Amino acid sequence: MFEILFLIFILPFATAQEIPDYDKPYAPIFFDKPIYSWTDKIQVKIIAPSWNTDKNLIDSIGDDNDNPIKISTRSHSLEPYRLTETDVSSGIFTGEIILTGFLHDADGDGDYDTTPRTIGTGPTSGFLEVERDSAITVSFEFADGVVLSESVPVSWNLGTVEFENDIFLSNDSVIVRIIDLDMNLNPEAIDHIVVEVFSDSDVGGITANAIETSEDSGSFVAIISLTQNSASSGNRLYAIPGDVISARYSDYTLPKPYSESDNLEIQTQSRVESSVPSTLRLENSKINISDSFGNNLTSLSPNQQIQIVGSLSNTQEFDQKFVYLFQVKNSQNYVESLSWIQGQLSSGQNLDVSQSWIPKNSGEYTIETFVWTSLKDPTALSNSITRSVSIE
Repeated sequence: MFEILFLIFILPFATAQEIPDYDKPYAPIFFDKPIYSWTDKIQVKIIAPSWNTDKNLIDSIGDDNDNPIKISTRSHSLEPYRLTETDVSSGIFTGEIILTGFLHDADGDGDYDTTPRTIGTGPTSGFLEVERDSAITVSFEFADGVVLSESVPVSWNLGTVEFENDIFLSNDSVIVRIIDLDMNLNPEAIDHIVVEVFSDSDVGGITANAIETSEDSGSFVAIISLTQNSASSGNRLYAIPGDVISARYSDYTLPKPYSESDNLEIQTQSRVESSVPSTLRLENSKINISDSFGNNLTSLSPNQQIQIVGSLSNTQEFDQKFVYLFQVKNSQNYVESLSWIQGQLSSGQNLDVSQSWIPKNSGEYTIETFVWTSLKDPTALSNSITRSVSIE
């Protein structure tokens, strides 16, 4: 006789709904940034596992009058505001709000650049007005008399402007970057701002269009091409090697202690250099000695006025500024004469340069000539030339 045992396992068909523990409220509130600008997009997250009331559906919180979520500034608020669960049974609820600032001319053109409004019920439809120095508060009424809240500050920022490189070659594209979070006026679109760029050779320069790198980056880039043969126009700047180039940005959204009506010009500099090696940019010919009428001298005497003559040629396709130096040393290597001439050579131009010298004593002398970009920046534009002379 066989005894058959039947084991019956009873599996639960469904779990009971969880309900919030009102005695131990747990629903921490998080923001995606520690501080916001006046037209930012705010991402809000509330971790509230006890409000995951339906394990098979996406739940919502905050959109009823019994347990509302309120999103507010000092002067404006959205209530109730709905947040939705990120996934079935996640217990994490999220939403977003776009700040719309207040009426203000943000770029100095005389027009308001914002459209302040407070409207929306969530989770992604909210627009909220905010002042320059304010705060955003998110509060969640977890239960009657139990309100959980978190706040985050709102403030304007000081903009910055910089060139991508300290030195650009004449055939490079010049990249200017402006970072101003306050000019991310629409966090769901690419914004534009203007930046002034000018050079030593064109102090009027250009007004270039800088484009935001992404919809809400607050980082703007302008790409400038350099020309040595044409006038500045559009995003093209006339600048020759040796020029300092400057970028200037005017910030009209300044943090305290500036007032809302203040503006500040922020400027940075870089330099343009030729792709040709510096010592090959000008040709410096040998030194000639002549009298005041240009006749070559074969013998020299003390107290005789002579002309030290050099010759320069510009074989580049652009103008070149220069300073030409004359130096005379005696046999003890002491400098007895030092002089210079500054000028600019056009493309393809040849130029004779000269300086007078009156030797006081007989002896052996060394004459040297140097060609530099300037006295402040003694970058050699050609090799130095040396000649020895005898004064008898």
